[in-house]
Amino acid sequence: MKNNVILNSDSYKYSQYNQYPDKTDYVYSYIESRGGLYDKTVYFGLQAFLKEYLADPITQADIDEAETIITAHGLPFYREGWEYILEKHEGRLPVAIMGADEGTIIPTRNVLVTIMNTDPKCWWLTSFLETALLRAIWYPTTVASNSYRSKEIILDSLERTGDPSTIDFKLHDFGARGVSSQESAGIGGAAHLINFMGTDTVEALRYIMAYYNTDEVVGFSIPAMEHSTVMSWGRENEEESFRNMLKHYGREGSMLACVSDSYDIYAACEMWGTTLKKEVEESGATVVIRPDSGDPADVVTKCVKILDKHFGSVKNDKGYKVLNTVRVIQGDGIDHQSIRSILYSLNVAGYSADNIAFGQGGALLQQVNRDTLKFAMKCS
Repeated sequence: MKNNVILNSDSYKYSQYNQYPDKTDYVYSYIESRGGLYDKTVYFGLQAFLKEYLADPITQADIDEAETIITAHGLPFYREGWEYILEKHEGRLPVAIMGADEGTIIPTRNVLVTIMNTDPKCWWLTSFLETALLRAIWYPTTVASNSYRSKEIILDSLERTGDPSTIDFKLHDFGARGVSSQESAGIGGAAHLINFMGTDTVEALRYIMAYYNTDEVVGFSIPAMEHSTVMSWGRENEEESFRNMLKHYGREGSMLACVSDSYDIYAACEMWGTTLKKEVEESGATVVIRPDSGDPADVVTKCVKILDKHFGSVKNDKGYKVLNTVRVIQGDGIDHQSIRSILYSLNVAGYSADNIAFGQGGALLQQVNRDTLKFAMKCS
């Protein structure tokens, strides 16, 4: 469906062109987070919106389409105003939109974006664009802020128990299937990549390359199993499914992730540490074991202890144990509270945060809304 910015608004906006006082020339508005779940925001999203939705001028066909739909919808349509923009400005919207540098950490209750019409005959245009502009800011900024809070929690644990330089790959985006659209995956996934470099949301890579002036791929992933690729072998051949994974992807310096709770996560950890141990060690790869059910803090800690029993560990200079050869990723039920619980449980048991990574899906990209950070655009 072709973009038509004239139809990218709320219904009530179409009746507001004659609601301002006579001799109104300019309307200046701003977007802010008025508080909410976090005390700061990671601002993101404006550049992509401007390129995708406002860079192309409106056309006569856009005006005709909008008038047909809006009048049938039961509202007045300001054809004179839109045709003025077409004729006077060659279809380009006469507004000045300014924002902070994207990726900046900004305390809540501060202006993030401003917008003002630049032609006094288009006083009505500022507020008309609220719907699209606010949506373009609140979603990616909220996802980036959500991701950043997780980063703070994990980094705090790494600074106390492990290696903070590993933070970039400690929270992996599993959210592509859990959002409402491919566009949401791109926008939200790109917002997460402000804070981390691990993602399975391929659309986020394309989104950044398309809108943020780079040919570089800025997010990374590793080969990984899912339950279907394990269970297709049958329970009696679970070990062979793991061995097959090692055969194809176990290389010196590589990493591979193996979901291991298809039948019995603890039995699988024993298997990794006994009958598969030699092959794991000889491969030169780091095998990342993925439990995916049960109480996250309890299950992760038990898995780490079993793996430690077989693969051993070394104490780092902070006095916490780091597993040899293997790691664990928890990708189910991850939110800020469960991240804290898992890290606390590991630390109490004497294990470094180096041993664990997290995968997060819907809670990262979808379980947010405009009220999470109380976003609004207001006339000033």
